[in-house]
Amino acid sequence: MPHKAPRLLFVVNIPRFFLSHRLPLALAARDAGFEVQVATSDSDPTALQSIADFGLPCHPIKLRQHGLNPLLELRTLLALRALYREIQPDLLHHVSIKPVIYGGIAARLSGCDRIVQAMSGLGYVFVNPSAKATLLNMLCAPAFKLALRGEHTRTVFQNPDDCQLFVERGLAPAHKTLVIRGSGVDEDVFRPRAENQDRLPVVLFAGRLLRQKGIGDFVEVARRLRGNARFRVAGYEESTSPLNVSAAQLQSWEAEGLIEWLGARDDMPSVYAESNIVCLPSTYGEGVPKVLIEAASCARACVTTDTPGCREIVHDGVNGLHAPANDIAALTNAVKHLIDNPAERKKMGAAGRQIVLEGFTLRHVINETLSLYNALIKGKYNSAESRQTE
Repeated sequence: MPHKAPRLLFVVNIPRFFLSHRLPLALAARDAGFEVQVATSDSDPTALQSIADFGLPCHPIKLRQHGLNPLLELRTLLALRALYREIQPDLLHHVSIKPVIYGGIAARLSGCDRIVQAMSGLGYVFVNPSAKATLLNMLCAPAFKLALRGEHTRTVFQNPDDCQLFVERGLAPAHKTLVIRGSGVDEDVFRPRAENQDRLPVVLFAGRLLRQKGIGDFVEVARRLRGNARFRVAGYEESTSPLNVSAAQLQSWEAEGLIEWLGARDDMPSVYAESNIVCLPSTYGEGVPKVLIEAASCARACVTTDTPGCREIVHDGVNGLHAPANDIAALTNAVKHLIDNPAERKKMGAAGRQIVLEGFTLRHVINETLSLYNALIKGKYNSAESRQTE
């Protein structure tokens, strides 16, 4: 029998990600009448406490963001199955690859049948050309097919390229997929401010310090354009990732005079306000990079790669410039062009702000997701009411 208020359980790989990308949605769902709970890794007690401080019951589980030790992965799946049987959620929202696969399988084993499977990006497994990633890709295919095919399961992608890839590979049924672009941005917080008027413009890289996010390419552009601009990096390590770039490496680049490393920042509107151009040369397998949405909302022209997710928010020649992935010369030329043309930067910044207002705000993401929740939960309550009146 359904709960008095429909019980919604978010399952995410790391608590910090929930706070940065899903908290506004969770609070909006609670305001809309859902009882909202969260399950996430036990690796960050401070972030777990922050989630609890928002009044969201939080269930720490043994879930590693990276790594594929069979025994540890089985432990995660069994922990999810036990949790689902204990709290009996009416609706599950899994976010990112491991929660989607393990959570989807655990849901089948525990009788939970209303599931939102959210692919926040394809990440390392789908885009890395290494033999290990290729093998993981092959091993994941049958698991995705099992996890994404429930009658009341819907798979959400952040860009149409990822959606098409899953459908063409037979990993998800086309009629049970939809695209909700990004995780949204509060346009009143990330708002336009006048560019700084220093002699040297500031070019910003922001995000996790991962090789395939393009931090190495960004630094090479800084090397080639030394003296034309100041190059800043705001970000944090992800030490468990095979793609991690260490803090020691950032310190070395800073000592060489190539970049200014700001470290991890929680005041990103101010960081964008102090920047003139935002550059994210990612080849990671993005959903839609939150950094680029925020930068566009702040009316900053962007330089990025012509890859899925990145081109969803940055339109070449409109609110920024594209460069082919891994093409340092083209990337350097694009950044140099925006350094040399402040009037064009301003025009692109205004266009980016409009693109965000038309489709990438928190309001858009929340409304589309709540509509999906309500469509899935409505059938459950209607069927329960029918059984009670028979």
